[in-house]
Amino acid sequence: MKLLKKKNLKFMNKVIKTGLTLSILFLTGIMSAQESETLPDTQVEPQEVIVEESMISKNDSVNNFKKIKLDGIAAVVGDYVILESDIEKTLIDLKSQGASTADVTRCSLLGKLMEDRLYAHQAVQDSILVSDDEVNAQGDRQLQQLVSQIGSMEKVLNYYKKDDEASFREELYKINKLRMLSEKMQNKIVSEIEITPEEVRQFFNKIPVDERPVFGAELEIAQIVKQPKASEEEKQKVIDKLNGIKADIEENDASFSVKAILYSQDPGSKSKGGFYSMTRETPFVKEFKDVAFSLREGEISDPFETDFGYHIIYVEKIRGRELDLRHILITPEISQKELDKAKQELDSIRQGVLDGKFTFAAAALNFSDEKETKFDGGLLRNPQDYSSRFELTKMEPSLYNQVRDIKDNEISRPILENDPRGGAPKYKIMKITNRYDEHVADFAKDYIKIQELALREKQYNAIKKWMDEHIEDTYVSVNSANKECDFANNWVKE
Repeated sequence: MKLLKKKNLKFMNKVIKTGLTLSILFLTGIMSAQESETLPDTQVEPQEVIVEESMISKNDSVNNFKKIKLDGIAAVVGDYVILESDIEKTLIDLKSQGASTADVTRCSLLGKLMEDRLYAHQAVQDSILVSDDEVNAQGDRQLQQLVSQIGSMEKVLNYYKKDDEASFREELYKINKLRMLSEKMQNKIVSEIEITPEEVRQFFNKIPVDERPVFGAELEIAQIVKQPKASEEEKQKVIDKLNGIKADIEENDASFSVKAILYSQDPGSKSKGGFYSMTRETPFVKEFKDVAFSLREGEISDPFETDFGYHIIYVEKIRGRELDLRHILITPEISQKELDKAKQELDSIRQGVLDGKFTFAAAALNFSDEKETKFDGGLLRNPQDYSSRFELTKMEPSLYNQVRDIKDNEISRPILENDPRGGAPKYKIMKITNRYDEHVADFAKDYIKIQELALREKQYNAIKKWMDEHIEDTYVSVNSANKECDFANNWVKE
């Protein structure tokens, strides 16, 4: 089986290139690779300035980085210039994000930066538009997040060694516009690519038998959930508290952001002062979006209820179809009496299944409080591909801890689960409905996974073809010192 795993890795490395090609190697911070504002004379080969090795850490373990080119032009792609320092900045950012750089070379980074700029260049040629509002909105969100993390705009500017906010925003604008153009161009290339069942079959059959991927052990899991309810008295306490917070903000000019940090129970936004940026497509619950999009800029909602508890929303800014808002979530306290009641109900349901009074699936349909699973026999869906299977090695840790000791045909005792999103706690019982041992890919059993691999390969081939054609038709110049790189694409035209 170890041999199979090694061959599986060889096969997957080829297919996974699509994911790397479709992703953008851009920096989350301000150390991003950036395009130069001015172009060199395109008839003159880009110049380089080499800084000695002593200027960098002697502990750098990445190959090909013994000499750092901090100035000069590494390459030109269409209307974009890549500086030698851009390559080093990209490496620094990868390290700061904790990414493994053991197999990352200077040449591979340069090649990726050139790909990104070719996408962006061609997007402009194809009149793919990115509005200033879109780009500025992204910059606003990034700055707001940085301020909430670091403490103030002044501290952010000091941290990133920027002179003023205006120049910082201008730099963000350039980075984000290039990234958005590149993403839109890539999406356009692959957006209409589909895979037919016959293509999936051909893809699978052409894989040598001894190189077919090995899929890890997988489980199908079902659950029955009981959601304890808060008393009406507890609900009213929360509503009164939110009304009091709203009044303090409106009448005494208190800060909504500070109130959110002090009182909100939403772990996703509490530290950011309750901040979210959203559109109608953002995957928030319907009740939340309905209230958010009914408010005017500067308005605070009345308390309203969702599955997570009670909220108030303050709309900070409206940009067309996008909102910047802050919210405060408070969940009514569930009494121990209600928790005990839910647990007892599940104990009774569990015993009924064990006694053969009804099946687990029938019990889920009739007794579960979870709308997402009750109509499917309580079957959980994998959020990665919406299939019913969960690979053990890729399972979310909390879910794995809940099911790891459940044997086949066994039903767990009631499990108390706190909602990581800030909602009320709940009890559930769980069952392993199917177990699939580690196995070499089987066309019938693993069709969905094989279909995904086939689609990735088709997308990769489309991207590769597009890249070859547009490198040929686009002005590309590579510094003489970089022409020795073994690029994945034909950047050094023969």
